Amino acid sequence: MESIDKFDLAILQELQTDGRLTNAELAQRVGLSAAPCWRRVRALEEAGFIKGYHAEIDRHKIGLGVLAFVRVDTERVTNEATRKLEDAIRKMPEVVACHYISGTGTFELQVVAQDLNGFSAFARQHLMNLPNVKDLHTSFSLGEVKASSALPLTHLGGATTRRASRDA
Repeated sequence: MESIDKFDLAILQELQTDGRLTNAELAQRVGLSAAPCWRRVRALEEAGFIKGYHAEIDRHKIGLGVLAFVRVDTERVTNEATRKLEDAIRKMPEVVACHYISGTGTFELQVVAQDLNGFSAFARQHLMNLPNVKDLHTSFSLGEVKASSALPLTHLGGATTRRASRDA
């Protein structure tokens, strides 16, 4: 799959909005019959455009009221030290996102906890003991204005390929 066309784009948009759509519902919404729609979804999955499907859970409803942003400063940046730190971070379910960052610090973590005491214990027992960590700088979310995993797709609007005429 070289690029995506308007049907692929429509499929991606619809699945971002509702990943539980049946193939028949999806096909109707994007203007395809069921078989070509199913083939396109499979091709988008195989090409890595669609990485998976999941349920979006309200963290407050399950008792995770604290969202912290933790900037991690490291002692030194070497391949081996960074790999060990990455491996340790990946094993922590409380860390829901981790990014390399520019500027001050090496990583920015998003960490969830039940409350401030729970976060404090997690930070002292786990984050401060990560390999190669020099310092932690934490900010707390005071309220979510927007929290979405849906990606903007408008920049792909002009994308076309031979697939449009072949599968439509």
